[in-house]
Amino acid sequence: MPETAPLSHPADLAPTQVAGMIAMCSAMGLLPIGDSIAKILTGIAAPFDVTAWRTIVQALCFLIVLIVIRRKLRGPLFSWHTLASGALVAVASVSLITAFQTMPIATAIAIFFIEPLLLTLLCGPFLGEKPGPRRYIAVAVGLLGALIVIRPNFAIFGPVVLLPALGALAYALNMIVVRKATRTRSAMSFQIGAAFCGGGIFVLALSVTTLMGRNPTSFVEMPVWVWIAVAVSGALGAVTFLLITLAFSKAEASLLAPFQYLEIFGATIVGYLIFGDFPDALTILGTSIILASGIYVFYRERKVGAKPRKIRARADR
Repeated sequence: MPETAPLSHPADLAPTQVAGMIAMCSAMGLLPIGDSIAKILTGIAAPFDVTAWRTIVQALCFLIVLIVIRRKLRGPLFSWHTLASGALVAVASVSLITAFQTMPIATAIAIFFIEPLLLTLLCGPFLGEKPGPRRYIAVAVGLLGALIVIRPNFAIFGPVVLLPALGALAYALNMIVVRKATRTRSAMSFQIGAAFCGGGIFVLALSVTTLMGRNPTSFVEMPVWVWIAVAVSGALGAVTFLLITLAFSKAEASLLAPFQYLEIFGATIVGYLIFGDFPDALTILGTSIILASGIYVFYRERKVGAKPRKIRARADR
Protein backbone atom coordinates (compact mmCIF):
# COMPACT_ATOMS: atom_id res chain seq x y z
CA MET A 1 0.00 0.00 0.00
CA PRO A 2 1.33 3.51 -0.69
CA GLU A 3 3.12 5.32 2.09
CA THR A 4 0.68 7.13 4.35
CA ALA A 5 0.67 10.03 6.75
CA PRO A 6 0.30 9.46 10.51
CA LEU A 7 -3.12 8.95 12.02
CA SER A 8 -4.76 12.20 13.04
CA HIS A 9 -7.88 13.26 14.82
CA PRO A 10 -10.56 14.31 12.29
CA ALA A 11 -10.78 17.76 13.90
CA ASP A 12 -7.05 18.34 13.50
CA LEU A 13 -6.33 17.40 9.90
CA ALA A 14 -3.07 18.57 8.36
CA PRO A 15 -3.17 20.42 5.02
CA THR A 16 -1.56 17.41 3.33
CA GLN A 17 -4.37 15.17 4.60
CA VAL A 18 -6.99 17.59 3.31
CA ALA A 19 -5.21 17.53 -0.06
CA GLY A 20 -5.34 13.73 0.01
CA MET A 21 -9.06 13.76 0.74
CA ILE A 22 -9.70 16.21 -2.13
CA ALA A 23 -7.66 14.04 -4.50
CA MET A 24 -9.60 10.93 -3.45
CA CYS A 25 -12.97 12.65 -3.91
CA SER A 26 -11.89 13.90 -7.33
CA ALA A 27 -10.86 10.37 -8.36
CA MET A 28 -14.18 8.93 -7.24
CA GLY A 29 -15.99 11.59 -9.28
CA LEU A 30 -14.04 10.73 -12.43
CA LEU A 31 -14.40 6.95 -12.22
CA PRO A 32 -18.14 6.80 -13.11
CA ILE A 33 -17.53 9.06 -16.11
CA GLY A 34 -14.89 6.69 -17.47
CA ASP A 35 -17.19 3.74 -16.75
CA SER A 36 -20.08 5.35 -18.62
CA ILE A 37 -17.86 5.91 -21.67
CA ALA A 38 -16.82 2.24 -21.52
CA LYS A 39 -20.49 1.19 -21.33
CA ILE A 40 -21.29 3.27 -24.41
CA LEU A 41 -18.37 1.71 -26.29
CA THR A 42 -19.60 -1.82 -25.52
CA GLY A 43 -22.51 -1.01 -27.81
CA ILE A 44 -20.19 -1.12 -30.84
CA ALA A 45 -17.35 -3.40 -29.71
CA ALA A 46 -16.81 -6.45 -27.51
CA PRO A 47 -16.12 -5.65 -23.83
CA PHE A 48 -12.71 -7.33 -24.11
CA ASP A 49 -11.73 -5.06 -27.00
CA VAL A 50 -13.01 -1.96 -25.20
CA THR A 51 -11.01 -2.88 -22.10
CA ALA A 52 -7.90 -3.53 -24.20
CA TRP A 53 -8.17 -0.19 -26.01
CA ARG A 54 -8.66 1.72 -22.77
CA THR A 55 -5.83 -0.06 -20.97
CA ILE A 56 -3.38 0.49 -23.80
CA VAL A 57 -4.22 4.21 -23.98
CA GLN A 58 -3.85 4.38 -20.21
CA ALA A 59 -0.37 2.82 -20.47
CA LEU A 60 0.59 5.41 -23.09
CA CYS A 61 -0.54 8.17 -20.73
CA PHE A 62 1.68 6.70 -18.01
CA LEU A 63 4.56 6.72 -20.48
CA ILE A 64 4.23 10.50 -20.60
CA VAL A 65 4.16 10.59 -16.80
CA LEU A 66 7.31 8.45 -16.70
CA ILE A 67 9.17 10.83 -18.99
CA VAL A 68 8.16 13.83 -16.85
CA ILE A 69 8.92 12.44 -13.37
CA ARG A 70 11.46 9.68 -14.09
CA ARG A 71 14.06 11.21 -11.76
CA LYS A 72 11.65 11.21 -8.81
CA LEU A 73 10.81 7.52 -8.97
CA ARG A 74 12.17 5.05 -6.42
CA GLY A 75 12.64 1.36 -7.04
CA PRO A 76 12.35 -0.81 -10.15
CA LEU A 77 9.45 -0.34 -12.55
CA PHE A 78 9.15 -3.99 -13.52
CA SER A 79 9.01 -7.15 -11.44
CA TRP A 80 6.83 -10.20 -10.89
CA HIS A 81 4.72 -8.00 -8.62
CA THR A 82 3.96 -5.45 -11.35
CA LEU A 83 3.21 -8.26 -13.81
CA ALA A 84 0.82 -9.87 -11.31
CA SER A 85 -0.82 -6.50 -10.63
CA GLY A 86 -1.25 -5.80 -14.34
CA ALA A 87 -2.87 -9.21 -14.85
CA LEU A 88 -5.21 -8.88 -11.85
CA VAL A 89 -6.32 -5.39 -12.82
CA ALA A 90 -6.92 -6.68 -16.35
CA VAL A 91 -9.23 -9.39 -14.98
CA ALA A 92 -11.06 -6.85 -12.80
CA SER A 93 -11.46 -4.42 -15.71
CA VAL A 94 -12.73 -7.01 -18.19
CA SER A 95 -15.17 -8.33 -15.59
CA LEU A 96 -16.60 -4.90 -14.82
CA ILE A 97 -16.82 -3.66 -18.39
CA THR A 98 -18.49 -6.90 -19.47
CA ALA A 99 -21.00 -6.38 -16.67
CA PHE A 100 -21.53 -2.75 -17.72
CA GLN A 101 -22.62 -3.94 -21.17
CA THR A 102 -25.69 -5.61 -19.63
CA MET A 103 -26.24 -4.16 -16.14
CA PRO A 104 -26.73 -0.66 -14.74
CA ILE A 105 -23.36 0.80 -13.75
CA ALA A 106 -24.50 1.53 -10.18
CA THR A 107 -25.60 -2.08 -9.63
CA ALA A 108 -22.31 -3.50 -10.93
CA ILE A 109 -20.29 -1.07 -8.80
CA ALA A 110 -22.37 -1.91 -5.72
CA ILE A 111 -21.51 -5.60 -6.08
CA PHE A 112 -17.87 -4.74 -6.83
CA PHE A 113 -17.65 -2.93 -3.50
CA ILE A 114 -17.45 -6.19 -1.62
CA GLU A 115 -13.75 -5.81 -2.52
CA PRO A 116 -12.76 -4.17 0.81
CA LEU A 117 -14.57 -6.97 2.64
CA LEU A 118 -12.76 -9.65 0.62
CA LEU A 119 -9.49 -7.82 1.24
CA THR A 120 -10.14 -8.04 4.98
CA LEU A 121 -10.48 -11.82 4.67
CA LEU A 122 -7.41 -12.18 2.45
CA CYS A 123 -5.12 -10.10 4.65
CA GLY A 124 -4.97 -12.96 7.16
CA PRO A 125 -3.53 -15.75 4.99
CA PHE A 126 -1.47 -13.47 2.72
CA LEU A 127 -0.24 -10.68 5.01
CA GLY A 128 -0.66 -12.09 8.50
CA GLU A 129 -3.08 -9.27 9.40
CA LYS A 130 -5.76 -11.18 11.29
CA PRO A 131 -9.02 -9.24 11.80
CA GLY A 132 -10.93 -9.51 15.06
CA PRO A 133 -14.38 -11.13 15.41
CA ARG A 134 -16.21 -7.81 14.96
CA ARG A 135 -14.67 -7.30 11.54
CA TYR A 136 -15.47 -10.87 10.53
CA ILE A 137 -19.11 -10.24 11.50
CA ALA A 138 -19.10 -6.99 9.49
CA VAL A 139 -17.70 -8.86 6.47
CA ALA A 140 -20.42 -11.52 6.78
CA VAL A 141 -23.12 -8.84 6.95
CA GLY A 142 -21.63 -7.06 3.93
CA LEU A 143 -21.59 -10.26 1.89
CA LEU A 144 -25.22 -10.78 2.85
CA GLY A 145 -25.91 -7.33 1.44
CA ALA A 146 -24.19 -8.41 -1.78
CA LEU A 147 -26.49 -11.42 -2.01
CA ILE A 148 -29.49 -9.10 -1.62
CA VAL A 149 -28.22 -7.14 -4.64
CA ILE A 150 -27.26 -10.20 -6.68
CA ARG A 151 -30.34 -12.39 -6.21
CA PRO A 152 -33.04 -10.25 -7.94
CA ASN A 153 -30.61 -9.03 -10.58
CA PHE A 154 -29.53 -12.61 -11.34
CA ALA A 155 -33.11 -13.32 -12.35
CA ILE A 156 -33.03 -10.34 -14.72
CA PHE A 157 -29.50 -10.37 -16.15
CA GLY A 158 -28.33 -13.94 -15.51
CA PRO A 159 -24.83 -15.08 -14.48
CA VAL A 160 -23.30 -11.79 -15.68
CA VAL A 161 -24.15 -10.33 -12.25
CA LEU A 162 -21.38 -12.51 -10.79
CA LEU A 163 -18.72 -10.78 -12.87
CA PRO A 164 -18.42 -7.71 -10.58
CA ALA A 165 -17.83 -10.15 -7.69
CA LEU A 166 -15.05 -11.80 -9.72
CA GLY A 167 -13.64 -8.35 -10.42
CA ALA A 168 -13.78 -7.55 -6.70
CA LEU A 169 -11.82 -10.72 -5.87
CA ALA A 170 -9.18 -9.92 -8.51
CA TYR A 171 -8.83 -6.35 -7.25
CA ALA A 172 -8.59 -7.46 -3.62
CA LEU A 173 -5.75 -9.80 -4.60
CA ASN A 174 -4.19 -6.88 -6.47
CA MET A 175 -4.24 -4.81 -3.30
CA ILE A 176 -2.37 -7.61 -1.51
CA VAL A 177 0.28 -7.44 -4.24
CA VAL A 178 0.40 -3.63 -3.95
CA ARG A 179 0.91 -3.76 -0.19
CA LYS A 180 3.80 -6.17 -0.55
CA ALA A 181 5.46 -4.47 -3.51
CA THR A 182 5.35 -0.88 -2.25
CA ARG A 183 7.46 -1.84 0.76
CA THR A 184 10.51 -1.72 -1.51
CA ARG A 185 9.57 0.93 -4.08
CA SER A 186 7.50 4.08 -4.40
CA ALA A 187 3.81 3.75 -5.14
CA MET A 188 4.25 5.76 -8.34
CA SER A 189 7.01 3.47 -9.63
CA PHE A 190 4.80 0.48 -8.99
CA GLN A 191 1.75 2.09 -10.59
CA ILE A 192 3.61 2.98 -13.78
CA GLY A 193 5.15 -0.49 -14.04
CA ALA A 194 1.77 -2.17 -13.47
CA ALA A 195 0.15 0.05 -16.13
CA PHE A 196 2.80 -0.93 -18.67
CA CYS A 197 2.37 -4.61 -17.79
CA GLY A 198 -1.41 -4.33 -18.13
CA GLY A 199 -1.10 -2.70 -21.53
CA GLY A 200 1.43 -5.32 -22.63
CA ILE A 201 -0.84 -8.15 -21.49
CA PHE A 202 -3.69 -6.84 -23.62
CA VAL A 203 -1.46 -6.32 -26.67
CA LEU A 204 -0.28 -9.93 -26.31
CA ALA A 205 -3.84 -11.20 -25.71
CA LEU A 206 -5.18 -9.41 -28.78
CA SER A 207 -2.36 -10.79 -30.91
CA VAL A 208 -2.73 -14.37 -29.68
CA THR A 209 -6.52 -14.47 -29.95
CA THR A 210 -6.34 -13.00 -33.46
CA LEU A 211 -3.86 -15.69 -34.53
CA MET A 212 -6.23 -18.30 -33.06
CA GLY A 213 -9.01 -17.13 -35.34
CA ARG A 214 -10.84 -14.55 -33.24
CA ASN A 215 -12.03 -11.55 -35.23
CA PRO A 216 -11.48 -8.52 -32.95
CA THR A 217 -13.23 -5.23 -33.52
CA SER A 218 -11.08 -3.10 -35.82
CA PHE A 219 -10.23 0.08 -33.93
CA VAL A 220 -8.73 1.64 -37.07
CA GLU A 221 -12.08 1.44 -38.89
CA MET A 222 -14.04 3.03 -36.05
CA PRO A 223 -15.57 6.52 -36.49
CA VAL A 224 -13.72 9.51 -35.08
CA TRP A 225 -15.97 9.81 -32.02
CA VAL A 226 -14.89 6.31 -30.93
CA TRP A 227 -11.23 7.33 -31.11
CA ILE A 228 -12.01 10.36 -28.98
CA ALA A 229 -14.07 8.33 -26.51
CA VAL A 230 -11.31 5.72 -26.09
CA ALA A 231 -8.69 8.44 -25.66
CA VAL A 232 -10.78 10.23 -23.03
CA SER A 233 -11.61 6.99 -21.22
CA GLY A 234 -7.95 5.92 -21.09
CA ALA A 235 -6.79 9.36 -20.00
CA LEU A 236 -9.44 9.48 -17.28
CA GLY A 237 -8.24 6.09 -16.04
CA ALA A 238 -4.66 7.32 -15.86
CA VAL A 239 -5.63 10.56 -14.10
CA THR A 240 -7.79 8.61 -11.65
CA PHE A 241 -4.96 6.26 -10.70
CA LEU A 242 -2.60 9.24 -10.32
CA LEU A 243 -5.09 11.01 -8.04
CA ILE A 244 -5.53 7.87 -5.91
CA THR A 245 -1.75 7.44 -5.65
CA LEU A 246 -1.44 11.11 -4.66
CA ALA A 247 -4.21 10.72 -2.09
CA PHE A 248 -2.55 7.73 -0.41
CA SER A 249 0.77 9.58 -0.33
CA LYS A 250 -0.86 12.44 1.60
CA ALA A 251 -3.22 10.70 4.03
CA GLU A 252 -3.63 7.34 5.74
CA ALA A 253 -5.73 4.64 4.14
CA SER A 254 -8.22 4.50 7.00
CA LEU A 255 -8.99 8.20 6.55
CA LEU A 256 -9.45 7.91 2.79
CA ALA A 257 -11.30 4.59 2.62
CA PRO A 258 -14.85 5.90 3.26
CA PHE A 259 -14.47 8.40 0.42
CA GLN A 260 -14.17 5.61 -2.14
CA TYR A 261 -17.87 4.87 -1.62
CA LEU A 262 -18.65 8.17 -3.30
CA GLU A 263 -18.14 6.22 -6.52
CA ILE A 264 -21.45 4.42 -5.96
CA PHE A 265 -23.35 7.70 -5.68
CA GLY A 266 -21.56 9.07 -8.73
CA ALA A 267 -22.35 5.90 -10.68
CA THR A 268 -26.01 6.18 -9.71
CA ILE A 269 -26.21 9.80 -10.88
CA VAL A 270 -24.31 9.16 -14.14
CA GLY A 271 -26.30 5.98 -14.82
CA TYR A 272 -29.58 7.83 -14.37
CA LEU A 273 -28.61 10.90 -16.41
CA ILE A 274 -27.05 9.02 -19.35
CA PHE A 275 -28.80 5.64 -19.43
CA GLY A 276 -31.98 6.25 -17.43
CA ASP A 277 -31.02 3.49 -14.95
CA PHE A 278 -31.95 3.76 -11.29
CA PRO A 279 -31.51 1.01 -8.65
CA ASP A 280 -34.63 -0.73 -7.35
CA ALA A 281 -35.49 -0.98 -3.65
CA LEU A 282 -33.67 -4.29 -3.03
CA THR A 283 -30.53 -3.04 -4.78
CA ILE A 284 -30.58 0.12 -2.64
CA LEU A 285 -31.06 -1.97 0.51
CA GLY A 286 -28.22 -4.35 -0.36
CA THR A 287 -25.94 -1.48 -1.37
CA SER A 288 -26.62 0.28 1.94
CA ILE A 289 -25.68 -2.87 3.86
CA ILE A 290 -22.44 -3.22 1.85
CA LEU A 291 -21.59 0.44 2.47
CA ALA A 292 -22.30 0.24 6.20
CA SER A 293 -20.26 -2.95 6.58
CA GLY A 294 -17.32 -1.59 4.63
CA ILE A 295 -17.24 1.68 6.56
CA TYR A 296 -17.43 -0.24 9.86
CA VAL A 297 -14.50 -2.46 8.83
CA PHE A 298 -12.40 0.60 8.05
CA TYR A 299 -13.50 2.23 11.30
CA ARG A 300 -12.33 -0.83 13.25
CA GLU A 301 -9.03 -0.89 11.35
CA ARG A 302 -8.47 2.77 12.18
CA LYS A 303 -9.38 2.25 15.84
CA VAL A 304 -7.18 -0.83 16.23
CA GLY A 305 -4.33 0.84 14.35
CA ALA A 306 -4.48 3.83 16.70
CA LYS A 307 -3.94 1.72 19.86
CA PRO A 308 -0.24 1.00 19.31
CA ARG A 309 0.34 4.71 18.73
CA LYS A 310 -1.34 5.57 22.04
CA ILE A 311 0.78 2.96 23.86
CA ARG A 312 3.95 4.37 22.30
CA ALA A 313 2.89 7.91 23.23
CA ARG A 314 2.46 6.93 26.88
CA ALA A 315 5.84 5.19 26.85
CA ASP A 316 7.50 8.34 25.54
CA ARG A 317 6.17 10.48 28.41
